[in-house]
Amino acid sequence: MDAILPKQLFLTKGKGQHQQKLVSFELALREAGISPFNLVRVSSIFPPYCRLVSRAEALKKLKPGQIVFLVMSENETDEAHRLISASIGLAIPHNQEKHYGYLAEYQGFGENEKEVRARAEELAAEMLATKMGQAYSSQNFEPGQENYYRLSEQLTVATRSISQIAPGAAGLWTTVIAAAVFVT
Repeated sequence: MDAILPKQLFLTKGKGQHQQKLVSFELALREAGISPFNLVRVSSIFPPYCRLVSRAEALKKLKPGQIVFLVMSENETDEAHRLISASIGLAIPHNQEKHYGYLAEYQGFGENEKEVRARAEELAAEMLATKMGQAYSSQNFEPGQENYYRLSEQLTVATRSISQIAPGAAGLWTTVIAAAVFVT
């Protein structure tokens, strides 16, 4: 049997609210565009040479009922006004010939989108840095036009993230998801 090695990945997010927790989750999946697939959660490795593509481009390649691998972060609440978040951070080494990247899931409460995205990206960068034998220091994380983490003078890592934030509502379940979806 051949190894399954994804060639593409897209980031997506969604939120849902309903009286029933399960329906709230389904609505979040629908908003993210991934409800018609059989979703299989995997761990957090971004394969070498995998390309980031748009959600629209990737969804054209998938069929309803297809088994789809993803890394997903989710959070839910039934508390009114409680701010919840789900985020996926991605760290990709500039030299993909030698290294694979990392994806990191983060869930939070009471944080704004900027804080949530930074936490998810730093988690992914930290996992990659320690895998590559580098000491992790948050001072090396330099957000800019394209976020990156400098592991050494010769080695930098590009970071990205996607986050969904929503406040809870009285009498309803609120669910937020963020996902990195693999396309083979």
